[in-house]
Amino acid sequence: MRRAVMALVLALALAGCSPAGQGGTAGQGGTAGQEGTGDGGTSGAAGSVTVFAAASLKTAFTGIAKKFEAANPGTGVTLSFAGSADLVTQITQGAPADVFASADTRNMDKLKAADLVAGTPGNFATNTLTIVVPPGNPARITGFSDLARSGVKVVACASQVPCGAAATAIEQETRTALSPVSEESSVTDVLGKVTSGEADAGLVYVTDAKGAGPKVQEIPFQEAAKAINTYPIAVVRGARNKPLADRFVDFVRGPEGQAVLAAAGFGAP
Repeated sequence: MRRAVMALVLALALAGCSPAGQGGTAGQGGTAGQEGTGDGGTSGAAGSVTVFAAASLKTAFTGIAKKFEAANPGTGVTLSFAGSADLVTQITQGAPADVFASADTRNMDKLKAADLVAGTPGNFATNTLTIVVPPGNPARITGFSDLARSGVKVVACASQVPCGAAATAIEQETRTALSPVSEESSVTDVLGKVTSGEADAGLVYVTDAKGAGPKVQEIPFQEAAKAINTYPIAVVRGARNKPLADRFVDFVRGPEGQAVLAAAGFGAP
């Protein structure tokens, strides 16, 4: 009889242990789920953000993204660079962008007109055109008017691209008609034509000339001051991570972002 009672007590004890163990595991799983929710909801401090930026911002924004990630552990920044007009087309067609940084206000206005900008865009930089030629300047370019000389192979941006619109404005202001042998969709493509020896000269931003280093020779021209490009940035409506997108925009316009942009040759907004 005593043995039977002892066996019953032992069976009850073992039965009680099993639910407790399962309950503990479930509790850990529940706690982990709560922690995950908490991390994801820390004002967008975690997660990733996709930034569509003008081609001329490649060097500066690559540096800014690294600093942003370092300042915001657990975040990631995906960068996509192209001509501003191309980026607007991609976003209006549904490309998953959280932030758009344009090389001019005109293309930002296009995105606003499509009701795809959240809030009010903020200016964060300015840029100016300059002439770049191959080292040694074989075509002997000395200023903007030389780009119209017969036989000079000039490359410029297409008119719908910010750098192309700026070039057109300077042509009109100076009454100088250029006949580019090639019109590119981004300023980096113009630079590539010059560095590869396919052109005698190209119209790019001062930041691109600075970034190219000894690959090109820069020929500044005073007429460039007649067409200064202002760069705006904004969160895209429907951003997948709006809190983090807002934080990135603030970072670009803040002291750290502005320091990187200045080092790259951009002017203040």
